[in-house]
Amino acid sequence: MNISQNIKHYRKQAGYTQVDLAKLLNVKPTAVSAWESGRNKPLMDKVTIMAKLFHINISQLVGDTFEVNDINPVYSKLNTNRKKNVYQFAVRQLDEQNNVIAFPMPVKNQVSVYGAVSAGNGEYLLEGTPELVDYEGEVPEHDFAVIVNGDSMEPTFEDKQIIFVKKTHEARNGQFVIADYDHQAYVKKYMRDETGCRLVSLNKKYDDMLIDEEHELSIFGVVVL
Repeated sequence: MNISQNIKHYRKQAGYTQVDLAKLLNVKPTAVSAWESGRNKPLMDKVTIMAKLFHINISQLVGDTFEVNDINPVYSKLNTNRKKNVYQFAVRQLDEQNNVIAFPMPVKNQVSVYGAVSAGNGEYLLEGTPELVDYEGEVPEHDFAVIVNGDSMEPTFEDKQIIFVKKTHEARNGQFVIADYDHQAYVKKYMRDETGCRLVSLNKKYDDMLIDEEHELSIFGVVVL
């Protein structure tokens, strides 16, 4: 129902005549008659008083009646914080009306990075205090993080990508490992088969790195992301 129908309904429900209601609102009975017939509409202050008299909230009284000018007197009486709330709500309503989809912003975290590992020609892991760097996305459970330097592990790991590592000195066949190979740090795929063990690059322009008595190897951990 609209406001004219609601005024009449709730007035009768409360046991008031048009004259009774007019006296309580300090208006003429013809004003109440005009509201109930739809010829005119009450000001917001009268709507507020009627809602209290009828023991209902304002939205019940207003019903589905709305015009653009109705919001201005209400909005102007709000404090600054409440005006901001109204504005933000209006923006969301407009987005819904226009079918605008709000994509979530990437989560930005800071992670401690312990230097770089090579996806190419070898790096030395930094010792001492790690560097705090920004990272957008979910941070998995890990023991330390490093930055990839080079393209030998593309497309899985790109140059300058941050990767997260769980500490271990052992690896299963096919796992990505952070390893010290002849005193330089690498991220590689650990492979073991009938021909022996080796560290493998995904970019085929790089040769496999054989694991044998001629080379020193220590595994620092396995990549978790």
